[in-house]
Amino acid sequence: MKKLTIIIFLLFVGSSHSLQAQITQVELFSGFDKTDFTIFSSYPINKGKTLSLNTLAFFQKFKKENKEFDEVGVQPTLFWNITNNIALGPSIYYNSFAGYSNRLSAKYTFKNSRLFFVLMPTVAYSEQTETSYAEVLVQIQYIKPLNDNLSLGLNGQFLTIWDEFKMHSRSYQQLRVGVSLYKHQAGVGLDIDQYGSMPVEKTSFGFYYRITI
Repeated sequence: MKKLTIIIFLLFVGSSHSLQAQITQVELFSGFDKTDFTIFSSYPINKGKTLSLNTLAFFQKFKKENKEFDEVGVQPTLFWNITNNIALGPSIYYNSFAGYSNRLSAKYTFKNSRLFFVLMPTVAYSEQTETSYAEVLVQIQYIKPLNDNLSLGLNGQFLTIWDEFKMHSRSYQQLRVGVSLYKHQAGVGLDIDQYGSMPVEKTSFGFYYRITI
């Protein structure tokens, strides 16, 4: 309960912070088999921008026949920005499947006018299972301008988790193709989820709406 209180406090700080360069992204994906709601924010917390706080919260709900895969996750990460592209930092993660984890992540970021790429490897220790695990997250966003206001957006997010660094636990691949107008983006999406050491796969097509603040 104490750790959950800390996570909620950090999310509140993130939502109320007024520093410039804050990025908050909210996405709703609704498919034939599941609905997914995700909030992500990243912003500096000191004037020198050497420290930044990333917060991620998501809620995933499947249809009745697959409701055992419903999932909630909350994760604040404090990053020390070593260079403009490389950061390192600890986090506390709560997941409705795996409970609490203590984590250490490295982050490599590349960004230009059209492409945004993030590679984030993580090592972690699960308090519920008392085991260590490895995780790799990749995010890719590509924007192609169509005119002064309208753009085509291609987005991908990929995750894989391995218990004890050798046994598959959880993976997903999320693909989005849509049209962006100012800070709004909408289009079609595909989610592919894998669970367990002998992966059970769930696939969902649907539509998404995303706003970047």
